[in-house]
Amino acid sequence: MTAPNSAERKACWDAKDRLWKCLDDNNSKAESCQNFQSEFEAKCPSQWVKYFSKRRDFLKYKEKMESGFIPAEGPQQAS
Repeated sequence: MTAPNSAERKACWDAKDRLWKCLDDNNSKAESCQNFQSEFEAKCPSQWVKYFSKRRDFLKYKEKMESGFIPAEGPQQAS
């Protein structure tokens, strides 16, 4: 697979930006953004799709942590 040229990269990033905006506007409900998801997957290499999906998850988690979210400590041991 050859690397995407600048027009293909721009199309991929634009599709990613539209998908992320839709997800932000719809409280991350993927069902509401299927058209954008399909466009994103069609315009971006599969490795980029995986990367951007993980990147979004990480950025959302980081945003939660910075706003004071405290994750659960895990299962409690019975004494």
